[in-house]
Amino acid sequence: MRLVHKIMLGLAALATLPLAAQAPALLDRTPEVPVASMVETTIPESDTADLDPADLEAWLDGFLPYALARGQIAGAVVVVRGDEVVLQKGYGYSDVAAREPVDPEATLFRPGSVSKLLTWTAVMQQVEAGRLDLDADVNRYLDFEIPPFRGEPVTLRDIMTHTAGFEESIRYLITDDPDAVMSLGELMPLALPERVFAPGSTPAYSNYATALAGHIVERVSGMTFDDYIDRRVFTPLNMTRSTFRQPLPEALEPLMSEGYSVATEEAKPFEIVVPGPAGSLASTGADMGKFMMAHLNEGGAVLSPETARLMHDYDAPGLGPLNTMALGFYEQWVNGRRAIAHGGDTQWFHSYLWLFPEDDIGVYISMNSNGVAGASGAIRSALFHGFADRYLPAEEPQTRVDDETARAHANLLAGNYVSSRGSFTNFMRVLGLLGSLEITVGPEGKLAFPALDGLTAGARDWVEVEPFVWRDTATGERLAAEVVDGQVVRVSL
Repeated sequence: MRLVHKIMLGLAALATLPLAAQAPALLDRTPEVPVASMVETTIPESDTADLDPADLEAWLDGFLPYALARGQIAGAVVVVRGDEVVLQKGYGYSDVAAREPVDPEATLFRPGSVSKLLTWTAVMQQVEAGRLDLDADVNRYLDFEIPPFRGEPVTLRDIMTHTAGFEESIRYLITDDPDAVMSLGELMPLALPERVFAPGSTPAYSNYATALAGHIVERVSGMTFDDYIDRRVFTPLNMTRSTFRQPLPEALEPLMSEGYSVATEEAKPFEIVVPGPAGSLASTGADMGKFMMAHLNEGGAVLSPETARLMHDYDAPGLGPLNTMALGFYEQWVNGRRAIAHGGDTQWFHSYLWLFPEDDIGVYISMNSNGVAGASGAIRSALFHGFADRYLPAEEPQTRVDDETARAHANLLAGNYVSSRGSFTNFMRVLGLLGSLEITVGPEGKLAFPALDGLTAGARDWVEVEPFVWRDTATGERLAAEVVDGQVVRVSL
């Protein structure tokens, strides 16, 4: 039996549907799934540490300068608690050749897909105003048609949870040609991708769908997307050094950080993100702190408390034990605590934003190069877990599945996986199959996932803490599987 499972890395949940490739013999039949017994591991309770500014700065100064220098990256980070900034600080250079230091108040970075959080905020403003319905067919708001898939329409709820079912496409995505900029009214019909999953069934991250949501905001508000964000998000939050406009407004051009592949190389041209609502934001660390504070304070000046809670607390349905999404935010767990978050990557800029709503804490980092061997990914992960271990330590006892069941479940999980975020109807389908990821089982019954090793400066040690839910003992990150009729059909990280 030849199977490839589907996995979507870096989003909240993963995918489904077998394709051709090799899987372990165990999946040739439908085995009985063992019933797990649970073993509790007691972790001493620890109170949440105070976010003391001096301690936080000392900790960051001990970590980031070395990490950024070793990775050949310059970056800016801001940490927010409640309605006050605890620390905002720049590290490294915005222009290496000119030795221009990063200024968190003035230096613009491109946070890539973190931009989507502002787009989702705009959508929810229009939901709150009664102009949009999360569960209506989006064709109600468009002047062209999104064809149904298996008789089912796309809704804004599908779009905000990345379950609209669009395949990935690299056309009309990112370039350095300013002439590639076009209105969303032109772009959306032109760039319409195939739909490959039934809506609401399969997480498959989509830049197109986010841009479509931005276009819908235009249609119901009567403003261009750029004008809308300026008036309804940036102005009420006093985000005076932020824009989605491309090229940059003249007043902001001198503030823009250079972008690099590696900081020792020449600076790269300014990137044009063609589907602007999906990733064209340029903003300072200080302005992103203002955006985080609005969401930490139940919507601040841009959303009602009820609408903010709907965004933050929503759980996408029907995904079993898989990591899920809030409305527009990823869901992540660390030390028994829930974070809502979003990452972002352009070619040269690499960013992440985390909110811990129950603790009134937000963390944002943006870097202006990928760095040596993709160091930006490791730095983001180390920052997230290091911050959580220091200031949000574990408070809950952890459980684990008994060894016999854990070995059986690990064997069920073993196989090759491809991402649900991919192309399935064009030439790029081959790239997805060539890039499949393999999960294997070691001699002690431990999971091995080589493609994920090294992201936090060491191989992963996955322990099954409840049936078909694993946690990495070093980082606390969660891996989960959905099992149907004794077979794993999809996994998530």
